[in-house]
Amino acid sequence: MIDLRRVTDLWRRCDVVVRDLPFGLLLAVASLLPALYGKGTQVGDLPTRPFDALAFVVIALETLPLAVRRRWPAVCLALVSLGFALDQLHAYHVLASNAMPIALISAGAHLERHRRVTVIILSMAYVPLAFALDRLGATEKVEGYVVFYLALALAWGIGAWLRSTRAAEAEHRRHVAEATRAAERTRIARELHDVVTHHVTAMVVQAEAARYLMAAPDRLDATLSAVTDTGRRAITDLRHMLDLLKADHDTDVSVPSAGELHTLVEQTRQAGQPVEFAEEGSPAESAGSAEFVTYRVVQEALTNALKHAHGTRTVVRVRYGEKEISVEVSTDGAGSRAVSPGGSGRGLAGLRERVDALGGEFSAGRQAGGGFVVRARIPAESPS
Repeated sequence: MIDLRRVTDLWRRCDVVVRDLPFGLLLAVASLLPALYGKGTQVGDLPTRPFDALAFVVIALETLPLAVRRRWPAVCLALVSLGFALDQLHAYHVLASNAMPIALISAGAHLERHRRVTVIILSMAYVPLAFALDRLGATEKVEGYVVFYLALALAWGIGAWLRSTRAAEAEHRRHVAEATRAAERTRIARELHDVVTHHVTAMVVQAEAARYLMAAPDRLDATLSAVTDTGRRAITDLRHMLDLLKADHDTDVSVPSAGELHTLVEQTRQAGQPVEFAEEGSPAESAGSAEFVTYRVVQEALTNALKHAHGTRTVVRVRYGEKEISVEVSTDGAGSRAVSPGGSGRGLAGLRERVDALGGEFSAGRQAGGGFVVRARIPAESPS
């Protein structure tokens, strides 16, 4: 059996001239049928005359150029207009004369340059055609010529409308593509920030602390081992993130979840930050993206604690409810900032966007008694 889908795909891959040619050939063949004599477009109402050798030339001029109506619309319109004029002057009135409005629609839709000049030339050419028909004894009144001209103008207007509609759709697709690319760049930048900043901050803090442990070899070795472990985790997380960014990545690849918070807290403790962790309840099966965002909120808050409140008591509280996950990360004071890299504030802005995207609430600011607190309420029924 013939695979219609494959045939359709092959047809669409053909050149546009090949795809437009059959219509012109069909119209030419139909114009030769005796039953369709005199069934074409008429202006001037001259009596229909029988076919002669010139009639075949007229049919060819009016139909065959339709093959290039999208590739070379100006050429198509010029040849069809010439054939149409000969058809009316010799009163063949062949079916092929109906190609004139088709050529006008195609030119209005696909002509790229000199559109206004084309309209002016066609309008000026119509006037001598009307006078010539009148001299040949046409019975058409002035109103009839005007109505016919307006019909031709309508055909051009339809083509122009199709052109503007197509341009608007192309512009819309371009804006959508740009917005999609911008959103993807933002997502990648956010993931890089979350993954790199946390590990690099921990490594910087640990490396700076090692400078003061030269007289304690045991503690120095443990600190350098922690730096090495943090670096390895950073590489692993980066590879993991790059796998997720691949278009054909395995859908089973896991993303950080709230269940990995214990590991995250322990890593922060190894970097020298005293962290207290309190957890209530357990994540719901339908938590979806909420778990991932919870992990990122705690990760960014602990990173900021390492940067700006190193060595101070930090408290992480996570409560899992039926409909939402509540997160609070607070520090008691400013701590030591001498060993910490500065921040750009991009991390907190990214967290706010993540939480807002799920319909939650996010806040971050200084506490009345000193220190800093990050709070988030994340709906747990958001789709993953």
